[in-house]
Amino acid sequence: MNWLARLDIDAQTASAHRIFDNYAWHKRIWEDCFERAPEAKRDFLTRIDHLEKMFRVWVLANRKPVQAPWCLSERFSVKEVPHSFLSHRFYAFDLRANPTKCVDQQDSNGNIVLRRNGTRTKGKRIPIVKPDELRAWLLRKAQVRRYDEKAKVGIPGGFRIVEKRPLEISPMVENHFRTKEESAYHGGVQFRGILEVTDRERFIETYQSGIGSAKGFGFGLLLLSPISLNKENPNV
Repeated sequence: MNWLARLDIDAQTASAHRIFDNYAWHKRIWEDCFERAPEAKRDFLTRIDHLEKMFRVWVLANRKPVQAPWCLSERFSVKEVPHSFLSHRFYAFDLRANPTKCVDQQDSNGNIVLRRNGTRTKGKRIPIVKPDELRAWLLRKAQVRRYDEKAKVGIPGGFRIVEKRPLEISPMVENHFRTKEESAYHGGVQFRGILEVTDRERFIETYQSGIGSAKGFGFGLLLLSPISLNKENPNV
């Protein structure tokens, strides 16, 4: 069971409750929009849209979110996502994600650092900013949503991007945040396009778990709208 909630919060209210970044939103929603369950994990997804003097916050969870005390009742809505909603073949999608790539570690001479067994060491993850690399990143996520280290296999995303339909890719925007341990930023990129479901079970898993990294910082949630395309030739 999935629940999708929407909260419209004015900037003044957010400031009064010291909600200044995506991490603060995630933390505040966990504390105020879910019934206390000490054993529960923060397994929900969020997305924060910046409107004029307003924030629109989306929350996708397998538990029903409740109205936060700092959100007016007329600005809060929640609905169960019916199984039928995820049974369509084509969707228009809107995704704000944190695309990254790993760069090789190098020594002072510019040589790639290798482990004793000759394999490359994992380097630093950096944001992807080039449009062609961003497109390739999203296409890979459709084919392999994540890699299962234990099973040594890729877990498919269960969908494909309909490439002959427009795919909008926004420029990367730095989303700064502060925790008790650090002050840093994630690179946020918005993707809009059309997808086709190729594996229903995997696609539902992808919808529930999100796409990409930094899911606790407002990234990875798929906003979907079912659409109809020419079934005989969906690419035109």
